Amino acid sequence: MDAVKLKELKNFVELCKSNPSVLTDPTLAFFRDYLESLGAKLPPAAYSGSVSPKKSHVDEESDEEIPEKESPSVEEPEEEEEEDEIIESDVELEGETVEPDNDPPQKMGDSSVEVTEESRDASQEAKAKAMEAISEGKLEEAVEHLTEAILLNPLSAIMYGTRATVYIKMKKPNAAIRDANAALEINADSAKGYKARGMARSLLGQWEEAAKDLHVASKLDYDEEISAVLKKVEPNAHKLEEHRRKYDRLRKEREDRKAEKDRQRRRAKAQAEYEKAKKQEQSSSSGRSGGMPGGFPGGMPGGFPGGMPGFPAGGMPGGFPGGMPGGAPGNVDFSKILNDPDMMAAFSDPEIMAALQDVMKNPANLAKHQSNPKVAPVIAKMMSKFAGPK
Repeated sequence: MDAVKLKELKNFVELCKSNPSVLTDPTLAFFRDYLESLGAKLPPAAYSGSVSPKKSHVDEESDEEIPEKESPSVEEPEEEEEEDEIIESDVELEGETVEPDNDPPQKMGDSSVEVTEESRDASQEAKAKAMEAISEGKLEEAVEHLTEAILLNPLSAIMYGTRATVYIKMKKPNAAIRDANAALEINADSAKGYKARGMARSLLGQWEEAAKDLHVASKLDYDEEISAVLKKVEPNAHKLEEHRRKYDRLRKEREDRKAEKDRQRRRAKAQAEYEKAKKQEQSSSSGRSGGMPGGFPGGMPGGFPGGMPGFPAGGMPGGFPGGMPGGAPGNVDFSKILNDPDMMAAFSDPEIMAALQDVMKNPANLAKHQSNPKVAPVIAKMMSKFAGPK
């Protein structure tokens, strides 16, 4: 390819980059169509005053419309992806339970009382009477004797544990738990206390807690009764434990999905805001470097008002006959501009481009730029090139 032509092409491409509005010239429509056929996306300034053959003209208002169309896609999934609350299924359990007893708390011993040898002996006598009453099935009487024994010797874990077993026989689990707790406060290793509390909790359907107490009791003092109760309690305890683990896992998975969806929504929102800002910046940049779309609209009849340095007073005598309607189509030799390094450098200067746009909008504004040493020579040089060969 001819080196001169290649240089002109390179300069023309640089001009298009800095001033996309040059592509609005009807004589360059073929080049714009060629770029689009390659999949190129041209800025809005390239279509100013015209319509792209492949899509509708995008004006400044489209920058505000785009986010309105995109924003629902970011927010809509919040309602569509909402999951139902997890409803736990019932667990099929086996075993006898009773209604909680709500009687007033039974009498308890005063731990601050000094226990003498005589009171200790009297306590044992009361306990013996209670055991005889239990053997005869007189449970209420047994409770009375054991209460007397506890008041005489409030520091005996065995007395509380024995009364707890009577309350269990009477189907009063809450009373039994109170006595079992008292026994364990006196003696933390009371097998009778753990056994009584475990059996009482099983009557209330507190299967997991019952299993824990009964296992401790078995380790401290194993007996056949504890083993028999555990065989009934443990299956229910295992079912409840598996049930709880299952729904804890489901709830965690649900929370994890919700957290991930929230992250995706935040990312989508941030991406949408980024794209919006990017498009606004591109539009703003295109507007700033919009150059001289369509040339000097309506021409510049009568020359440059007020004259310019280097031109006779009153502008360019006679101006361009009939002005320059619609810019300088066809008859302008663009190579004169493209091959002029000073002109190419001037087009990259924001101050000069702003002044040219100001003059483009209203040629009468030229007067206020005549004193600018950067702008006036460029406009004069452009006019000399637009004038064509003499």
